[in-house]
Amino acid sequence: MLSAVDIRVGFYLALRQIRRASRWTTSLIVFVMLLTFLNLVVVTGLLVGIVAGISNQFRIQETGDVMITALDTKDYIENSPQILSFLQTLPQPRAVTARYSAAGSVEANYFSRVDPNEKPNKTGATIVGINPVAEDNFSNLSGYVGEGEYLSSSDYDAVLLGPQFVDRYSFGEQPGLTPLKNVYPGTKIRLTINGNTREVIVKGILDVPANSPLAARVFMPANELRQIMGRYEYAVNEIAILLPAGTDGAEFRDLLKRSGIGDKAKVQTFEEGIPNGVAEVQNTFAMIGNAIGSIGLAVAAITIFIVIFINAVTRRKFIGILKGIGISGEAIELSYIFQSLLYASIGSALGIGILYGFLVPYVSANPISLPISEAIIVAQVDGTMIRIMLIVLTTVIAGYLPSRMIVRRNTLDSILGRN
Repeated sequence: MLSAVDIRVGFYLALRQIRRASRWTTSLIVFVMLLTFLNLVVVTGLLVGIVAGISNQFRIQETGDVMITALDTKDYIENSPQILSFLQTLPQPRAVTARYSAAGSVEANYFSRVDPNEKPNKTGATIVGINPVAEDNFSNLSGYVGEGEYLSSSDYDAVLLGPQFVDRYSFGEQPGLTPLKNVYPGTKIRLTINGNTREVIVKGILDVPANSPLAARVFMPANELRQIMGRYEYAVNEIAILLPAGTDGAEFRDLLKRSGIGDKAKVQTFEEGIPNGVAEVQNTFAMIGNAIGSIGLAVAAITIFIVIFINAVTRRKFIGILKGIGISGEAIELSYIFQSLLYASIGSALGIGILYGFLVPYVSANPISLPISEAIIVAQVDGTMIRIMLIVLTTVIAGYLPSRMIVRRNTLDSILGRN
């Protein structure tokens, strides 16, 4: 049974031993604990951040924080003008964009095809009609133009192509998508929507990752698409709303529903509107990160075990003398537990400082550009605290076991150095 005296004596012995220990040894142990913390938290956070980057990509490029779409039984949003006017009266929206959307096809190189049996360079596409100014304010669409120029409100017969439609950008033919060959800014292509064909000029080509919602879309001015579709003004398919940072999307969604918009359209938050399976992928990546981090945790535990064991073996005679003058074995064991706890605490404290003081804000401001995502580090405080507890618990156990092995030996044998 531990007593208050055992705890005080154990703490005193731990401080005394740490003060007399080699600074290089102490620094190395703390450094190992720091790397263990970063491995356990940052690796998992980065893997989860890859999926979070994909989700955030959908938020800033397509859905916004709240999205209004047509009911499943309708082709467009009813009362679109009234809804847009109502949104303009609200203080919450930072940017709003209304889009038309139509399924169709795009065809290139039709002038050079002389053999009627030759397969046309044609593919299905989603054509999106936008207000170029509103869409640029919402998603910074002009910033993604890799070749050519962005659309202007006065453009006619001009389109922006997503990179998946261009053979030199795409990953080859995919189900339902055949890349267009020899397409550059200024190239003429044919759009077909609802049986209506229109020849247009490629004004620009977007440069975005393959999994971006912009990658497989054709953009053109809303007025022109509406004419091809034969749809009257403002019968839009979707309205995306971007809110200021810190605004509760669910609360704003509920506000729109209470206003009656929910009776005429589907109102969803960003989380509800992202593609199915994203959450499952995020959980999978988190599991992979935890598995990788657990290896680092095991390495740190073994390191602490070896260091404490060697320390206890070399001080076996001293431990025997302590026991001989009446200091309990529990107090001596506690001294090594306190040492391990101190190493883990210092390493974790340094890790927290580096993580939240530098890594998270820096990577958030400068996402890591990967082929599939603009990755960030996701490190929620509650999850980080759980990992710190795991590090401390593992380290304490790793420090306790070797000290117990030495302390439990015969006192006289320890003093005389006998095995």
